[in-house]
Amino acid sequence: MAESNTEVMKRGFEDYASDGYEAMLPLLAPDFELTTPPGLATEPDTYRGQDGMRRYFESFYEAMDEIRIEPKEFREIGDWVVIPFAMSARGRATGIEAGIEGVMTWRLRDGLAVRCLVFAELEDALAAVEREKAA
Repeated sequence: MAESNTEVMKRGFEDYASDGYEAMLPLLAPDFELTTPPGLATEPDTYRGQDGMRRYFESFYEAMDEIRIEPKEFREIGDWVVIPFAMSARGRATGIEAGIEGVMTWRLRDGLAVRCLVFAELEDALAAVEREKAA
């Protein structure tokens, strides 16, 4: 029996926690897109495919160290998994701890992630998923 989308994402975050972002790359479809908003990213952008995901994380690691992403829950809605999270990191040069909370929405197709959108608020994430489902 195939894994549910929630199980795929749980495994992805467990792999990330133990082995880093490279461990998540096999979960990405070739047409994967990650979009980060201006309010939650120092460099808002759309990142495509495995190379885009590497670029996204490498931009973090230029300034930050010990980046941790802790999912709070996994809520499956159709092809989407909504994941409120807390992210913390330590400044590479300053050693200062920083953290944010947000919500990721991951759309999966055939067991692979094809889209990830990031939001500051759960209500905005849920509304976006509903819009995407209706489109």
